[in-house]
Amino acid sequence: MSIAAASYTLWQRELVRFFRQPSRVVGALGTPLVFWLLLGSGVGRSFSLPSTGDAPASAMNYTEYFFPGTVVMILLFTSIFATISIIEDRKEGFLQAVLVAPTPRATIVLGKVAGSTTLAVIQGAVFMILAPFAVGMAFSAIPLVLAVLTLVAFGLTGLGYLIAWRMESTQGFHAIMNLFLIPMWLLSGAVFPAEGAPVWLQWVIRVNPLSYGVAAVRWSMYSGSDTAITGTRGPDPILAIGVVAVFAVAMFIMALRVTNRR
Repeated sequence: MSIAAASYTLWQRELVRFFRQPSRVVGALGTPLVFWLLLGSGVGRSFSLPSTGDAPASAMNYTEYFFPGTVVMILLFTSIFATISIIEDRKEGFLQAVLVAPTPRATIVLGKVAGSTTLAVIQGAVFMILAPFAVGMAFSAIPLVLAVLTLVAFGLTGLGYLIAWRMESTQGFHAIMNLFLIPMWLLSGAVFPAEGAPVWLQWVIRVNPLSYGVAAVRWSMYSGSDTAITGTRGPDPILAIGVVAVFAVAMFIMALRVTNRR
């Protein structure tokens, strides 16, 4: 019970801290929205999905194709902004106080990751209000979409926690974000399909764990309908969800190990 209470307190603190800073809310939601509108309008007429084997090319427009990637971008941005608070907590002395508290250090990881995941899913769900107009998503797909968003957000938050724990400054974290996290999203099939890329870039997309997260989100929006996403040539849905689940568990375990170090 003490572990649960401590984790709940840290989870609640993340939510209160976030909603008391309106700029974070606007930044995490506004930037992906601008990306979706601008890229969707600018690339829309020149975009077409290639045919996949015997299946003809899909008539999906770029605004529809880019929508799942924008949702994942919201999850990524929220996870980044939320885990930066670890660096701030260390400078303010709060993290040191939590580390010496008579509770296992697993409470820190669980509370921080759960809080950031909750924030990411909330903002992703808010953006999903546009889904019925962008991708024609049915209301019956909402539970599946929320489950997939939670899984993807949990893995991204664990990754952000792992990076932020080793950082001494927010400037260093932003450098890692620009060098690693943003390219990780760009090379996930969120912005362009792998089929039109060079062979070496296709392999990068295939080994990128976030590619499976984007594929799982796209698949869940169509309630598992393969015909609706013909032309995307994404990984098998079961494989995609399995990879995302393994990635989420691995990031949590690694975050726990780095926290337990003296």
